[in-house]
Amino acid sequence: MNDSADFVMYWWDHAAELLTRNNTPLRRFGLVTTNSISQVFQRRVMERHLTAKAPISLVMAVPDHPWTKSGLETAAVRIAMTVAEAGAREGVLREVTREEGLDTDAPLIELREEFGPINSDLTVGIDVTLTKSLSSNDGLSCPGVKLHGAGFIVTLDKAKHLGLGQRAGLEKHVRDYRNGRDLTARSRGVLVIDLFGLDANDVRERYPEVYQHLVLEVKQKTTLAPDGTVQYAGRDWNKRGYRRENWWLFGENNPELRKALSALKRYIVTVETTKHRVFQFLDASILPDNMLIAIASDDGFTLGVLSARIHGLWAVRAGGWLGMGNDPRYSKSRCFDTFPFPLRNDISDKKISAIAEDLDAHRKRVLAEHPHLTLTGLYNVLEKLRAGIAPDALPAPDRRIFDDGLVLILKEYHDNLDNTVAATYGWPADLPDTEILARLVALNAERAREESEGLIRWLRPEYQIPRFGSAKDKLALTGGAMREAREAGTKGKKPLFPADNVEQTAAVMAALAALSAPLGAEAMAARFRQGRRVLVQVSAVLAALARMGFVASPDGGRTYALRRTA
Repeated sequence: MNDSADFVMYWWDHAAELLTRNNTPLRRFGLVTTNSISQVFQRRVMERHLTAKAPISLVMAVPDHPWTKSGLETAAVRIAMTVAEAGAREGVLREVTREEGLDTDAPLIELREEFGPINSDLTVGIDVTLTKSLSSNDGLSCPGVKLHGAGFIVTLDKAKHLGLGQRAGLEKHVRDYRNGRDLTARSRGVLVIDLFGLDANDVRERYPEVYQHLVLEVKQKTTLAPDGTVQYAGRDWNKRGYRRENWWLFGENNPELRKALSALKRYIVTVETTKHRVFQFLDASILPDNMLIAIASDDGFTLGVLSARIHGLWAVRAGGWLGMGNDPRYSKSRCFDTFPFPLRNDISDKKISAIAEDLDAHRKRVLAEHPHLTLTGLYNVLEKLRAGIAPDALPAPDRRIFDDGLVLILKEYHDNLDNTVAATYGWPADLPDTEILARLVALNAERAREESEGLIRWLRPEYQIPRFGSAKDKLALTGGAMREAREAGTKGKKPLFPADNVEQTAAVMAALAALSAPLGAEAMAARFRQGRRVLVQVSAVLAALARMGFVASPDGGRTYALRRTA
């Protein structure tokens, strides 16, 4: 087994091509890979073959399996197993439900089977991989900077030795810095030398101590191997011309992220690969590492929606898992760019923003007051409470975290946020996971259709429209296009009512989700370009949704609305 994603997908692609050739003796193939095969890049290779005119199908998949007899001398990986055949076929998905004794010669592994078409992300059922990136989310989410040189990181004492507080203007280039461990565990309190926008001559003349430090620790850096030989680790030996020639700058400076954050006093961040999907505010003075995903918004509403259960489910399903720890991975292109945010109104704005601000402040406060607490520790205990473990039944270390971290209050904030965000979508708070994903996929399709017709519900219009909007958008910029005002959108070109049955259901549900009051079938049909010509189909969809319990009719079938929380 080779850990290289390129190697794995080369062979998957090659075997798939052989499988669909005429007169091929190959009937099926299988691969054992790392569980990263379900990540975004690898999915694209599989999707091309699964959706081709002459398709192949996954007939068996195990998306996440331990690499057994794991110990000090064995590979610390999780594996996936896939088997493919030519043609459109259903398959069996086997998921690990129990694993014990992995470091013995007789490990216990129990599997649960599920049958149906297997998607490229190695799931059965709702296929979130077919969703589209939304223009409404453009330009707001991005990984942090890549240093490519540990010499950029300094302590406060080292920064002072290099001229901080003495060299005028250096304070603009020595910044607080955070990586994933700083956020999930305890911050190292380190700084980073960020010289973006300066050339080497500027640095040498204005900050000579910094210049010399980076020459030694980044440009010409060498280390001694255990056998005493010199290893050349500096930028002078880097194969990439940009990094070799611009040795005083980060390997990836991420100017797009800098533009997006430039007008903000704070922004939202999450760790790319982590056990618990937590979003929080960081001060704009802090530079994020490339293993953090930054979201250029200072808005409590956005933080609240991202922190709620609905987005959490979406992020896990769309992003997949990674590594021996099997931690969820947040891919900005699949988790954020495709996610359909709920329509906003003043009431939901205030409610969600208030809860999100309280949640963020609560976590920061207890972490500051108790040095033994970590974000991971708080959420480990929260998960145990959600699993039904009573506080008095927690082990002593967890009970200390529960008490000092006020985890019951943390749980209340999250529960309130989950309920309020669900209500903003117009959905019951207790929807099953599969139903939430189905509705989000349908809403993504509806938003993509709206955007193709010119209606974009920008998340941060004052920043996005000047950069990404059409000439019409720029003229109409007023400061808010995600408000609950579908009427404003329908003054333009109305959407077509789809011909496909599934898409018809998605279109009606999305239209209902935008309403603040029940609507009749005739008024619903009028929201589509065909008008009364689709009244029969719209009426049938509404009646079917009512029978399944997705919509309510307070007046015996004259008007309909999505079921909402009490």
